[in-house]
Amino acid sequence: MKIKKTQIFKIILAIIVITICIGVIIYLMPIIKNLRTTDGQMEFKQKIDDLGFLGLLMLFGLQFAQIFLIIIPGEPIEILAGMCYGGFGGLIFITVSVAILTTIISFTVRKLGRNFVYDFCDQKQIEKFEKSKLMQNTEKLEFIMMLLFLIPGTPKDLLVYIGSLLPIKPLRLILISTFARLPSVISSTYAGENLAVGDLKSSAIIYLVTFIIIGIIIFIVNKFDKSKITEETLKTIKKEK
Repeated sequence: MKIKKTQIFKIILAIIVITICIGVIIYLMPIIKNLRTTDGQMEFKQKIDDLGFLGLLMLFGLQFAQIFLIIIPGEPIEILAGMCYGGFGGLIFITVSVAILTTIISFTVRKLGRNFVYDFCDQKQIEKFEKSKLMQNTEKLEFIMMLLFLIPGTPKDLLVYIGSLLPIKPLRLILISTFARLPSVISSTYAGENLAVGDLKSSAIIYLVTFIIIGIIIFIVNKFDKSKITEETLKTIKKEK
């Protein structure tokens, strides 16, 4: 069977990313277990500072793999960003990274077409999303995509590919992908900041508060959504799960 170039590229990049992850774990493992102590926290910060710009590049590489190849979940990268650069610094880093990578994917998909998406994603899953009743509502597509990115647990990186195939302007898709996922990113980066000082309780509280806030927002939007798009979106997500 002939292996496509994109498949070879994915395999090579996946090996590189896994190698980087293992390297980071080995590098930090001796001190991660001591994060509850002041000395352990100081040592952790020093290790990250020692990495300097290389640390940023490594983290961006992981973010690239997470969004572009959809081979690892996003939350661990967001938590790691918070641990390395603090809640706000991690938030800025992830937001900028997401904007850059969404831009690359959006214009690449529009340039190379549907087959490019099928090389990187599950074709059946993509087609199932596209043919769903929800995605047939072209007038509300941007609102639907915003809800999908906002709701915790949705495959946000897959949605970038799907959104690039839909009649949504690239700039609008980039803005939706970048800012609609902010609540999730904020909770993860600030949880990471607390994990870096061994405060597990605060990290758990941050996640709980975020879920409650998102739940309230969705409840309010659904209450005033006369078109029932919000309700249909939630039903579709449940079916996909």
